[in-house]
Amino acid sequence: MDTGMNIAGIKFLIRDHGGQYTDAFDAACADVGLRVLKSPPQAQKANTLRRFNGTLRRELLDRALILNERHLSRTLTKYLEHYNGHRPHRALNQLCPSQAEAGPPRPTDLADHHVHHTAILGGLINEYQTAS
Repeated sequence: MDTGMNIAGIKFLIRDHGGQYTDAFDAACADVGLRVLKSPPQAQKANTLRRFNGTLRRELLDRALILNERHLSRTLTKYLEHYNGHRPHRALNQLCPSQAEAGPPRPTDLADHHVHHTAILGGLINEYQTAS
């Protein structure tokens, strides 16, 4: 089956220790010139990219119809702006990465403020901020 993918420049395949990866899978990779590298078991930092890919898939790609490469690029750019600038992360105590660098925001009494809603990616993602 021709997938249309050009793998000529790819030399490594990084994978975990999942049961779906058999010796036959590793042999097939070796047959096309790929060196299989296994991530360390129970190594949380080694699986960061895998976790991000899962988040990206669940929060964006499973919910959006991507039309072409340009649309994918624009959509991913907008999502990454949201992911790094607004989306809370459990590993950062519910702060987004930009807040984790600058420090948490001061508590705000919402009775004195209006909440401003911004729809991102056509309403697929919503961001909320306080406005005086």
